[in-house]
Formats: sequence, structure tokens, C-alpha cells
Amino acid sequence: MTVKELLNGIPCTVAGSRDIIIRDIVYDTRKEMQSDTVFVCIEGFVFDGHEYAKAAYDKGVRVFACRKEVDLPEDATVIYTEDTRKFLALASANLFGKPAEKLFTVAVTGTKGKTSTSFILKSILDAAGIPAGVIGSTGVYYGDHFETTANTTPESYLLHKLYRQMLDAGCKAVIIEAASQGFKLHRTYGIKFEAGIFTNISPDHIGKNEHADFEEYLACKKQIFDQCKVCYVNEDDGHFREIVEGASCPVKTFSLNRNTFYTAKDPVFTMENHRLKTAFTAVCGEDSFDVELGIPGYFSLYNALGAIAVAKEHGISSEAMQKGLLDVRVRGRMEIVPIDRPYTVIIDAAHEEFSCRSLFETIKRYSPNRIISVFGCGGNRSKLRRYGMGSAIGENSDLSIITSDNSRLEKTEDIIEDILVGMKPSGGKYEIIIDRREAIKKALSVAGEGDCILLIGKGHETYEDIGGVKRPFDEKQIVLDYIKEEDTLPND
Repeated sequence: MTVKELLNGIPCTVAGSRDIIIRDIVYDTRKEMQSDTVFVCIEGFVFDGHEYAKAAYDKGVRVFACRKEVDLPEDATVIYTEDTRKFLALASANLFGKPAEKLFTVAVTGTKGKTSTSFILKSILDAAGIPAGVIGSTGVYYGDHFETTANTTPESYLLHKLYRQMLDAGCKAVIIEAASQGFKLHRTYGIKFEAGIFTNISPDHIGKNEHADFEEYLACKKQIFDQCKVCYVNEDDGHFREIVEGASCPVKTFSLNRNTFYTAKDPVFTMENHRLKTAFTAVCGEDSFDVELGIPGYFSLYNALGAIAVAKEHGISSEAMQKGLLDVRVRGRMEIVPIDRPYTVIIDAAHEEFSCRSLFETIKRYSPNRIISVFGCGGNRSKLRRYGMGSAIGENSDLSIITSDNSRLEKTEDIIEDILVGMKPSGGKYEIIIDRREAIKKALSVAGEGDCILLIGKGHETYEDIGGVKRPFDEKQIVLDYIKEEDTLPND
């Protein structure tokens, strides 16, 4: 591909040759660079890529994309553009052959529920014979492939590269978690999604290097309307009117409490054979069908409705939706560990007070005998989060086992002391076991008929960061290994 071909449809001016062959785009100075590489000068929170243009030239780069003047030798080709992040998105799409245009693309945004909604829709599409991939906070999934990502919504170059990989692997659809930072930094710029889902919004991600205030956060989220052919919005959200005000694409709604086209009737939350069962009747206008959902919880009904709305509007059968909704599993989000025991084990990523209280509200709908919680708090993070989690978990658990959770460069003992500031006034019963593996084993050893064990905080993570060193740590595997070992012990 020549520079001229790479720039197709991109507003810019060029000083230098347009005939240079280009095989890759780089925006990170730590990456390998060659003469057939375009270096895009990105202005970040800390570093300005324009300051590294000469270093990139010295590594062999001869083509640069810049927003402002750079001092380079005469044989350099410089592409001037008003916004290098937008340029990166458009140029990356061209480089990889515009794969998003060849896929059924869906963007899911919102403060909560993005991951679960994405996987519910993926499960439905897979059940309908439409191979689908997911890109989001827990990683990249398609077929048997899995890889981690640094951001919920990857940088635009990586996003288009992943679209290309998925297309080549046979995917017909891709669902992405569209984070507010992704919109703010133009990571999805230039993509016209076939559909969008707006789950909800509440104050979050506000602070240094994120969003200045809630108004900016909401404005970034609302960019989904500019990039979708149609968007499905949760009408029960307290900020619904603000969300849809001025929407630039058609908006359709779903609700549990209003007479919307998409709704769920007669939800049932029961515990059957030590399994949390969630069932409801999905209503789509004049059509309806019964659903059993593979993810527990009241809030999961909203996530399911968003996915059902997209699927229904695109011709997916009720039978495929029923199968997909039953089969869906979300790694680290209300994830039920499959064990043959008279109690239930759930792994969840709740890591602050609000999400913990929501988790308990969900679990209590199923009337467990006892709730046993295993949790810690991350190091090098706010002490207020520790106080809040200690309070919420202490108030709602029959037994709390306080342990480690990515202590990073702090001492686990110091973090636990902060947790106890909230735990002790709650009056909840607790134990302290520093080693998280041993804490999990202790919970399993004391669980009885009808109990629910909650492994809180780590979610989909398969490591534990202690002292700044990440070591393998898979909670699900620890539970399964314990059960397997218990099954091999001789009976008394």
C-alpha cells in the first residue's frame, strides 16, 4: 500500500512523496519501526509523540503524521492533519482493508453491564449460526482464541487489526465494549456500527486523566449515537432523558417498568439443585417467548433485553435467542463455578462499595441459607474504597474471610486494617486469612447445604499482584482443584 492509498478519504495535506510503500503504522516509540512504517505523533496525557519524531526518523521511519510542525530532514514525508488520533483511526481502517465494513458490528456502552451484555449477544449470535467475537474489558474472544488487552476499548490501530483477524477467522459479527475513554480518544472514530446498546449511566471515571465531571463523561458516552445506525437504550435509567436528548440516530428502548416494545415479564429468581435459576418472559411487541438466563440477577434482565432487542431487529429466531440466553456465561461476572456440591460458588469482579451492594442485592433474591464472602482490596488504591467494601460486605455476609487482592506495593496487613475500619462497625462476623488460596479453601471447607460462597474482587483475572510481581492465580481453578482433591479422599 502506498502513502496515497493509505490516505484515501482522510482530510490532510502532505509534504513529500505519496509513493512510498507502507506496511505498518506505529504510534508507540517502543515499537519496532522501519522505512515502510508511518509514525503517528499522538499527544497523550504525559508524552507528546511530536517530540519523538526525530528519534523515529533515526530508527528508519520516513513517513510521519503530525498535527503541528516537526523538525525533520528533507527526505521525510510529513502528513499534516487536524487530529492525529482521528487520523490513526482512519488510516488503520485503510491499512487493514476496512474490516469493520464487512462485519455486523455492535457497540455497547454504559457504566455497568457492558461486558455481560456483550457476551449475552455473542451467545445468541453463536446459537443462530453467526460466529461472533467480543472485544472488551476481560479480553478478546472469538472461536477458541483468547487474548488480553490493555484497554476496555483498544486503541484504534489494534481495534481494526482485531477486526481483520476476526474476519479472516470466519467471524460474521463483532461486539465491542465502547468505553467513554474510547470515545474521548477517538478509538472508534470512523466506524458506523450496525447497532448500539446504552445500558445505563452513573457517575464514574471522573478525575485526573479521565473525565473532568459527569457532564463530560455523559457527553463522551453519547458519542455512540453519532456512530450507530440505531441505538437501544434502557428507559428505566435515571438519566434516560439526558442520555437520549439530541440523539443523532434512531433510538429504541427497553424497560422492566414501562410499556416499551422490549420488556421482561414475570421474572423468577429461585435456587434449584444448588443452582441459581433466573427465568422470565421476553416480550417483543406482540411476540413473546419464555427465557431461562444463564447469568443470575435482576440487573441481568436489562442486559438480556438489550441483547434481545438487537437480535430481534436483525432477524434472529426466538429459538436461537432461548438457546443463547440459557448457554451464556461471562467470565468473572456473576460466574457460577460448575461443581457438584450442595452449595454455590460465584466469582465476581465487584471492587467497590456500590458494586458490592448490587452483588448482595442480587444474591439475596435467591434466598441462600448463608452468604460466605472472600475478599480483599487492591493496593495503591483509595482507602475510602476499602472502608466502603468492608462496610457493605460486613453488613451483608454471614461470614467474611478477609484476605489479599493485588496488594501491589502495599502490605496486605495494612490494607486489611483499612478494611476493618468499615467491617467492625457493621457487626459482621469475620476471619482474616492473608493467603487468598487458603482463604478460598477455608470458605469451601465450612460451606453447607444451600450456602452461597462469593469470591469477590478479582473476577476474570488469572493472576495476583503481590509486591509488584504478578503470579498465576485462577480462582475458578483453585475451587475445581479443591473439589477434585476432596472427591479423591477416602471415605471414613
